[in-house]
Amino acid sequence: MGDAERPKIEFPCADYPIKVLGVAGDELRELVVSVMSRHDPNFDSQSLKENVSSKGRFTAYTALILATGETQLQQIYKELKQDANVKMVL
Repeated sequence: MGDAERPKIEFPCADYPIKVLGVAGDELRELVVSVMSRHDPNFDSQSLKENVSSKGRFTAYTALILATGETQLQQIYKELKQDANVKMVL
C-alpha cells in the first residue's frame, strides 16, 4: 500500500485504540495505565479492556486514548516496546 492509499487519521482522534499484548501480570497493566495516562491526561483506566489468554500466560489490553498526532503515537509505541513484558503493540 503506497502512502496515497494509506488511510489518514484526523487528529485529534477520540477513542483511538492501542492494543498491548504481553506477559500476564500486574506489571503489564500498571505499565499500560502509566504510559497512556502520561500521553493522554484524560485517560480513564476504567475503560481499559483486558483479555487473558486461554492458558493465562499472556494478557491483551486495549486502551482508548485521545490521539493528538503521529509524534504522540510513536512515543507511546516506543515506550511500551522498551518493556520486556511487552510482546506486541498494535
